[in-house]
Amino acid sequence: MNTRELVARTVHADAWEQHGLIRAGRGGATGEIPGVRLMASGLPHPQWNNGDVTDPAAVDVAAMRDWYAPHGVPWGVRVPAGAPWPYGTFLFRKHLVLRDAGPVPAAPVPALRVRAAGPDDLATVVAVSAAAFDGDPALESAWIEPHLHAPDRASVALAVLDGVPVATGYVLRSDGRAGPAAYLSGVAVLPDPPLPGAWSAVAGWLLRRAFDDGARVALAHPDDATEAAHLDALGLAPAAALDVYVDLA
Repeated sequence: MNTRELVARTVHADAWEQHGLIRAGRGGATGEIPGVRLMASGLPHPQWNNGDVTDPAAVDVAAMRDWYAPHGVPWGVRVPAGAPWPYGTFLFRKHLVLRDAGPVPAAPVPALRVRAAGPDDLATVVAVSAAAFDGDPALESAWIEPHLHAPDRASVALAVLDGVPVATGYVLRSDGRAGPAAYLSGVAVLPDPPLPGAWSAVAGWLLRRAFDDGARVALAHPDDATEAAHLDALGLAPAAALDVYVDLA
């Protein structure tokens, strides 16, 4: 394993630990057993309740089941890509891209204004995110609301074009085992009308804000080739990958 791979995996685990922490009191929790860092969001979907495996050979799957049982949520794990893992069902491979702090190249989009969102913007942010991702607004709201109430740990962007909200996204900040870091995710742009450059404008705004706040590295995970190209243009290069498994309970 090279250093960049280790940094990427550690930033990822640090960020998901923050997801558990900012949801404390809402079913969120964090923990650790040999070989794996654990978190729960409290939401009834396995993609939001996961363990980041650091040493596959050291993991006791029964101990993981015992940890998740009182939380009452479905869960999965993320394993270093290609590592032997005989448990559960392989779902997909998650690719991580990483960059160091520094100038962020993102061309401005005429008339697009990006600002920080706050708790009063919840309905607007949820509407944009749900429309862009074809998601359930109630579920999107449950996921997004804690970000808006944790300004010391999360930055949420809201982009407006000619007075109309058209895009959003967030950065989760951590200062854990990988040091000060930013995790970029949830960048969403309304599909109609097409808004060339809006995705990169929002992501660039979030990255610049994170670096100004002291992050030394930024991590993201492209969902498709288009996002990978956007992130590459913003300086985030492939660094690691994780294999996602579910059905371990």
